[in-house]
Amino acid sequence: MLQGFPMYAYIPVKDLARAREFYEKKLGFRPMDATSIGVTYEFANGTRCFMYPTPNAGTSKASQAFWEVADLEREVADLKRRGVSFEEYDMPGIKTVNGIASADDGKAAWFKDTEGNIMALIQNG
Repeated sequence: MLQGFPMYAYIPVKDLARAREFYEKKLGFRPMDATSIGVTYEFANGTRCFMYPTPNAGTSKASQAFWEVADLEREVADLKRRGVSFEEYDMPGIKTVNGIASADDGKAAWFKDTEGNIMALIQNG
C-alpha cells in the first residue's frame, strides 16, 4: 500500500533562480541536491520537497504544502522579520488576525512564495 512509503511535495516555480532566492534567503532552506531539472530540500524526519520549473506554477488556489510547527506565533514572527508577508483571510470558517487563524483544534497561517504558490504553517491542538 502506498501509505507505507514516504510522500514528498512538489514546489512548481516559473523562475527557479528567483524561487531559490526566496526559499534559501527568506525561509532559510539549504539545498540537499541541485540538478538542471530542479532542487531538492530536506526537512525533519527525512521528508523532502522538489522544486522544479514549470509554466503552470502558482495556478493553484489551494495550499501547495504545509509545515507542522510547535509554536506558530514564533515561526510567523521570525518569517515576518525575514520579509515574508502572510495572507489575511475573512471567510466562513477562517478569519485571520495578524496572519494567523485560530480554531479549537489548532492554528494556521498562509503565505505566498514568489511564484504565487500558497504555503501554510500549521500548529495542532
